[in-house]
Amino acid sequence: MFVPLTEEWIEMLRYTLMRLGVFAACLLVVWGLVYSGLVPRGLGDSNGMWVVLLAMVISAPISFVVLRKERDRASVKVVERVDRMKAGLAANAAQEDEADDAGRSKGQAPQAS
Repeated sequence: MFVPLTEEWIEMLRYTLMRLGVFAACLLVVWGLVYSGLVPRGLGDSNGMWVVLLAMVISAPISFVVLRKERDRASVKVVERVDRMKAGLAANAAQEDEADDAGRSKGQAPQAS
């Protein structure tokens, strides 16, 4: 199924790709530090998991600070979309209420749905 690329999707995709880029950069830096011996290796065969976990821990606060503007921009688009959806649902509910009230005022029994 094809999902049309709306402005909201593009903003979220941009933010997600930037977060992945920050993580990839941290992963390369941590791997280089472990490989050079400046940071201790994991125990046994856990070296790969150690490098990934350390890169995740380091990239999270970096992303939080560096990508603040992108995150805010993406969240504004999401909030706008949610508000549009809420307005549409409220309009549909109001339309149903008006139809139900009109039917009751004419003496018709409400139809079960």
